[in-house]
Amino acid sequence: MDAPAAAARFLEAPDPAAFDETARSVFAFQYAHVPPYRRLCEHRGVHPEAVTDWREIPPVPTAAFQHVRLTSGDPVRIFRTSGTSETRRGEHALPDLGLYRRSWKGPFCAAVLPDRRRMAMVSLVPSEAELPDSSLAFMIARAAETLAEGPVLEAMSPRTGLDFDALRAGFETAAARGEPLLLLGTAFAFVHLLDRCEREGIAFVLPEGSRIMDTGGFKGRSREVARGELLAAYRERLGIPETHVVSEYGMTELCSQFYEPVLADRISGNRAADGGRVFVGPPWVRTRVLDPETLAELRPGEPGLLCHFDLANAWTVSAVLTEDLGVAAGRGFRVLGRARGAELRGCSLAAEAILER
Repeated sequence: MDAPAAAARFLEAPDPAAFDETARSVFAFQYAHVPPYRRLCEHRGVHPEAVTDWREIPPVPTAAFQHVRLTSGDPVRIFRTSGTSETRRGEHALPDLGLYRRSWKGPFCAAVLPDRRRMAMVSLVPSEAELPDSSLAFMIARAAETLAEGPVLEAMSPRTGLDFDALRAGFETAAARGEPLLLLGTAFAFVHLLDRCEREGIAFVLPEGSRIMDTGGFKGRSREVARGELLAAYRERLGIPETHVVSEYGMTELCSQFYEPVLADRISGNRAADGGRVFVGPPWVRTRVLDPETLAELRPGEPGLLCHFDLANAWTVSAVLTEDLGVAAGRGFRVLGRARGAELRGCSLAAEAILER
């Protein structure tokens, strides 16, 4: 069976009963075609023929993506993690973009546009042309192509930074027309915008129905802002309530993304116990919480390392062990922050195994 094709069929018509079989088929393909991954599996004594459940498939730590190319063929696109010239950047080298293109749209629309087919967009992420190795820029470019109402206002550049004047003009035009906006960006970019609003003494009131998708996270940044403080600032400076702020959790090493269902809950009237402030993945992704020392699966409510199995990663490696601490909660999971070095013994041992020659 062509495992990437089987993964594509699952993405088109998810069947929970077929997840395990599809995952094991994908694992067999990756074992055969991704040599560094096969070394890890051999080190663990795991062979596809002996795997009876997808949870037995060895995960690859994200640190390994910084040192070896984990791909089944010549890449047509290489996405890289953020970093500086002093840090080694992780690479996700994809020999085919078909699964990535299939994976992003449904979850994005369900979480960010549950009540609309198209929407005027403002991007605080540099364009795909400026950041061709950014998976976030790639996703936003696809959203602009298929879901934007009119041209996207691009207000961030790695060369010139935040274009506040363009944003102010765009916000004022939208307010005059009563046209709601979808603002897309990293939390750190939004902090720059909010700080500028505060310095200028400006508070916008964007039209009702406007919303924000932010990617959260301040990894490696000089300033961090608590989530509650950020949500309050969105309301005070942009006029966008908490119910219309959707956080996205994504990784360069994954083709799929996770979203908070807070806006979808608001539109549907769902009053979930988790309040919509958990990350929920698409049906082709499974997430486990693992003990940082042993990599054994933890019980619900116990914090540990997040480990994702993404069928959309069929061309590379599907089982990815993160350095993010999290806890299973409600319909999904919450992210508690980055693990410290002492908490990453399990990751380190796995990375050592995959790097052995």
